[in-house]
Parts: sequence; C-alpha cells; structure tokens
Amino acid sequence: MRTPLFALLCGALASLLFAGTATAGTSVPSAPPKGKAVLVANPIYKTGALQLQPCQEQPVQRDDLDGSRVYLMFVLDCLNASWEPQFAKAKIPFVKPKFSVVSAPGKPTPCGKFPEGAQAFYCPEKKAIVFLLDKNILSVPDDLFLMNVMSHEYGHHVQNITGMFRALTKATAKSVRTKRYLAESRRVELQAECFGGVFIGSIWHSLGRRDFDFKYIVKVAQSGYDYVSHGKAANIAHWLKKGFDSESPGSCNTWAAPANRVS
Repeated sequence: MRTPLFALLCGALASLLFAGTATAGTSVPSAPPKGKAVLVANPIYKTGALQLQPCQEQPVQRDDLDGSRVYLMFVLDCLNASWEPQFAKAKIPFVKPKFSVVSAPGKPTPCGKFPEGAQAFYCPEKKAIVFLLDKNILSVPDDLFLMNVMSHEYGHHVQNITGMFRALTKATAKSVRTKRYLAESRRVELQAECFGGVFIGSIWHSLGRRDFDFKYIVKVAQSGYDYVSHGKAANIAHWLKKGFDSESPGSCNTWAAPANRVS
C-alpha cells in the first residue's frame, strides 16, 4: 500500500520556518507589506487567476528514475511559466527555484542530507526543491501524485520569495515545537497545498486527464491520519480543492482563515 499523500508532503520544517532572504530579480518591486501584513495582505493574493497555460505532461514509465526526473523538470517549467506572470502583476521580483532529485533518504543534497519520512522538501536558503524518487513512487508514476507533490513544494517557493517566510522567523525562532510554532506550521503547509491546487486547476484543461485523477488525490488526503504540523486530512483536502476550483492565489490566504480550517 502506498503511503498516504499528505504524509509524504512534509519537508524539513525547521529549515522551512527559519528562512533566508530572497534574491532580488530584475523587476521594479513595490513597497512590501511589513510584519503580519506580509502574511494576511500579501500582494500575490490580488493577482487574480493564473493565466491559462498549456502544460502537456511527458510520458513516464514504471520504475524509470530518469524518466520521472524529466517529467518533474517539465512540470517545473510549467510552474515557472504559470507563476512568473503573477509576480509581475504583484511587482515582486521572481526567481526560479533550483531542482534536484535523490534516490534514497540520507543522500546528500544542496541543503544537507535528505530527511527521513519526506517525499520532497523545499530549502529556502538555496531556493531549491529536492525530490525523492524511490521505489514506492516510481512504481506508479503516471497518477497525479508526482505533479501534486512538486506543486506543493513550489508553493513553499512562492511563500519564500513573496517574503512570507521572513515574517515567520521572529515568531518561531525561540522554540521549534511550541503551540504557536505548530499553528503557524499548519498555515504554511495548508497554504502550500492550496497554491499547488491553484496551479493544477489552471492547467487542467491541457492535461487531458480524467476527473477521477484529481478526485483520487483529494480522496487520499481525506482518508489519511491527522498530521499535527501539516493539518488534519480533511483540511488538507479542503485547501487543495479550494485552490483547484479557484485557480487563484487569493483563495489561499490561510493566515486569515478560522482556526478550525487550519487545525
């Protein structure tokens, strides 16, 4: 049996919340919000739906690590093409994330050894997504799982370069397992899940997939166990579907959501 979807979405939470400073791009930035406003009133929320971008998936065979890596690189290209215009509208400098894969936990990455229990993680300091392509995920590479995990980790990249992580650093620097830390962690993770749904919804018309493929991902999330740092299964499914239906980052403001939706 495959590991439940949301249980594999966890990254390195400590490095996620103690984020570094985003690299400046070439666009002229607007005056960024400060303090909590970076979280609850970020300019990225006001950019509307992602533009309709065609994204044709690359064929990938079972147990084909190189083919799965190439598939993920094409998904990453689609993510960059979809999100870059949103940053231009928000007048926030855009930076593409780096990307690499490993074949087993413990392997070296640009951000240290790959952590146990994760399928992928985002490293804020390096602006890098690192993906684990192990036997489990390579055994069924043609469902929507690869795209969903990549889109989730890219959601963390969006949070990083919009300045959200910097707003979390001071609030969480003194303790890694406090009640406040876990509450903020859930808002971070659920928002990344919503951002991932926004992307998938925006390109859905070009994928040629059955509706069942997305419904299956939502169903897997709903059937999992609660995750104290990532949110309840029902809430993970809620935010994923909310992003998919809206196709807009404005629907992903978990920082303004009631506590029962981010528990």
